[in-house]
Amino acid sequence: MSSIAAPVSLDAPRRAWLTDLPVLLVAVVWGASYLAAKGITTTHTVIAVLVLRFAVVLPVLVAAGWSRLRALGAAQWRGAATLGLILGGIFLLETYGVVHTSATNAGLIISLTMIFTPLAEAAVTRVRPPRAFLAAAALSVAGVVLLTQSGGFTTPSLGDLLMLLAALARTVHVLAMSRIKAVRSADSLSLTTVQLGSAVAVFAVIAAFPGTGASPWAVALDFGPREWAGLLFLSVFCTLFAFFVQMWAVRRTSPSRVSLLLGTEPLWAAAAGIAVAGDRPGVLGLAGAVLVLAGTTWGRRAADGATTG
Repeated sequence: MSSIAAPVSLDAPRRAWLTDLPVLLVAVVWGASYLAAKGITTTHTVIAVLVLRFAVVLPVLVAAGWSRLRALGAAQWRGAATLGLILGGIFLLETYGVVHTSATNAGLIISLTMIFTPLAEAAVTRVRPPRAFLAAAALSVAGVVLLTQSGGFTTPSLGDLLMLLAALARTVHVLAMSRIKAVRSADSLSLTTVQLGSAVAVFAVIAAFPGTGASPWAVALDFGPREWAGLLFLSVFCTLFAFFVQMWAVRRTSPSRVSLLLGTEPLWAAAAGIAVAGDRPGVLGLAGAVLVLAGTTWGRRAADGATTG
């Protein structure tokens, strides 16, 4: 028996890392997505870039899950479409936000979703979160306050405030997903496809109104090789690749392990912003970044401990 069991135990860590590495790569590309979005988007092209980003991947998702899409019931379609409207708001806030702040700030501020979500859930269920989590939340908030300062204490930028609203909107999306009963039994691929389709429909309607910026067609024609490379990175890697890796990994490891690896996203966002974009947070900003990373990591573990306990 022991001669058979030994090779299995030796291979187990290797198999775990073969699962972990693609998930970690998702966190890396998500961290880099803020810099990529900032590089191809201006205030006047936000809506057009969003339409193009998701219009590229939507046909692939529809083709991959056509049979399961047809199996969705009316209530599931309505629930997924509702979540898609919220998702559209999230992408609008994030994309406008990253235009008006640094990629470093964007990635770190959005990570507050990991703190906001358990706090909102505790408020809804009226179950007091553990003290360790509250301390971690306070640490994260203090970190964001420092992060949004440059040479001294100033008013946060418009982009910082939009990213904060995006983190709150992400929290609403998570809570809505857990509370809309119709979508709980829905296939994850179908659910994502309907959500993205609803979001794209919202963007397309907004783009049709005058004064909302350049049209998607005009922006597509104006894009050069660098802009198309950035758009395809956002579409293929940050959306298609990320979604399928998550589905693949959750079936081979624990959701908490996937969540822990994806939670490194703000670290990669800060690294990309500092190394590639030349972001210079300053002493206060660096201290704030450390506090945000420490607070969100501590808070996630405290919340997981309270759930498993």
